[in-house]
Amino acid sequence: MNINETKKGGISVETEHIFPIIKRWLYSEKDIFVRELVSNAADAITKQRRLESLGEAPESSRDLMISVVVDKALSTLTVKDNGIGMTADELERYICNIALSGAVDFIQKYENTENNTSGIIGHFGLGFYSAFMVSDKVEIYTKSYTGSPAVHWTCNDSGEYETELCDKDDIGTEIVMHINADECEFLEYSNLKEILQKYCAFMPEKIYLENAENEGSEKELINETEPLWQKSASECSDEDYVDFYKKVFGDVNEPLFWIHINADYPLNFKGILYFPKIANEYESIEGQVKLFYNQVFVSNNIKEIIPEYLLMLKGVLDCPELPLNVSRSYLQNNTYVSKVSAHIVKKVADKLNSLLKNDREKYEKVWNDVRTFIEYACLRDRKFYDRVKDSLLLPLTNGKFLTVSEYIEAAKETNENKVYYTTDKNLQAQYISMLNAQGIDVVLMERMIDTQFATVLEAYTPGVKFCRVDADIAEAVKNGEFSAENEAIASIFKKVCSNDSITVTFSSLKDENIPAMLNISEESRRMEEMMKLYGMADREDIPYHVDMSLVINTSSRLIKKLSECIDTDPDKAEKMAAHIYKLSLLSQRKLSAEEMQDFLAGSFEILELI
Repeated sequence: MNINETKKGGISVETEHIFPIIKRWLYSEKDIFVRELVSNAADAITKQRRLESLGEAPESSRDLMISVVVDKALSTLTVKDNGIGMTADELERYICNIALSGAVDFIQKYENTENNTSGIIGHFGLGFYSAFMVSDKVEIYTKSYTGSPAVHWTCNDSGEYETELCDKDDIGTEIVMHINADECEFLEYSNLKEILQKYCAFMPEKIYLENAENEGSEKELINETEPLWQKSASECSDEDYVDFYKKVFGDVNEPLFWIHINADYPLNFKGILYFPKIANEYESIEGQVKLFYNQVFVSNNIKEIIPEYLLMLKGVLDCPELPLNVSRSYLQNNTYVSKVSAHIVKKVADKLNSLLKNDREKYEKVWNDVRTFIEYACLRDRKFYDRVKDSLLLPLTNGKFLTVSEYIEAAKETNENKVYYTTDKNLQAQYISMLNAQGIDVVLMERMIDTQFATVLEAYTPGVKFCRVDADIAEAVKNGEFSAENEAIASIFKKVCSNDSITVTFSSLKDENIPAMLNISEESRRMEEMMKLYGMADREDIPYHVDMSLVINTSSRLIKKLSECIDTDPDKAEKMAAHIYKLSLLSQRKLSAEEMQDFLAGSFEILELI
């Protein structure tokens, strides 16, 4: 060939080379061939309905349906429909040419391709060939609605075919697969039923399963042609949503709440998303959102659509315009997918806001179940936080709930934009009681993520500071009196404290029953928690200082008695100071074995002095 010449042509693929690839690699799972052939049958019926509506075909008096017939004795599996059927020319064009889609041709001729809502499933022209993944031979009997003669087509697994006229009387198509010996599992009625229910449970046309060996037995209806997500929310009751959830996901527990999505052009997708109830914090929190394509099941794995911080959601999404790959087993990323994802995030945020506004009692009941997920979402996505910031609840130790703004408003006269929280309401009960006595509510933050969430709230809410109950002495609990440092008392407490870095301070508190309080600064505690979170707590090359202080209550009768003993009985004073210090430690953490032993021994000595 002269290199200066231009030559044009088309790439050719020999059947003997492409068929082995189809048999092994067209689909990730062999059972998908059932979905593909049933989908093609559904398309044939959809086309029939469309042509009837356009006056292109006479209105049919037959009950349009799909039948799947298994005959174990003959080793055949048959998929039949009574849709538009095919002429000999159409069979030659669409069946004998790999990847030439009759669905695409039909859409281009009869539908508005710019806003296609035809409900036709097929697009790639490859689905039929999935039959050869499990078959030695495939036969087609078809008769067109046009009245053309019926055609019989036969093809073996090497791609060699024959076409002839046949005596088929009824309009439609019948595909007979001769299942090879290695794939006999697809001739088991129960297996086939399970596959049909997996992929075709909500397809838009009636699908019946029949066992040819049981003559006279009734066909079994497999699917529900009008699933809940295809209806408008106004048509669905709470009972409908709960029943659908239990049916699809097999969960005995009722969902907390749900979101019905009916997105209009240009997104054009529908679905229902559920917030499941998690029985306990150790239960798996991995959700399951089933992706459908014109009511045909595609996948459980749709990470491209659902953000990972909403991983606990369960539900269904029907997206007829998603850009799927040839096998319809995963998504191809594009701007449409990202827009669908953003819309779902917006709908979740809108639902939370709506619940707070319109049904706060219900919202408060479910908050603790969804709280971790919502906090995590706010940590990961600032836009999501901005949408729900006014609907974030703070659970209080008294069982009530307040939003951040409500908490600040209620406590603005007592704690200067500080939100006091506890990580252990039993261990820190003394501090909580002291704050509650002065009208200050305490927030429950008992999980690791809660303190991280508090940091985010501080960053996003200027002027608000989160402070653990034992990190600071609230001004509201002080007497307001000046407390000068007592060197003698400070000296004796420093002597009995096991931590040399602890500082001793003095303050007059309203509660005279508390002799001393141990405080660890909020900054030090968060640094310590972060180090533990990232496994760096024991690393000597990353030093950090824990800022601890022992606050002596000068209003305490016990401290006054200790002060009197310093001169008259210094040994007794030291034992009292050691016991008070150990008691303050108990309100912070569990004592070590050695500390507990010393504490018990000291307690016995104190009792002997009484």
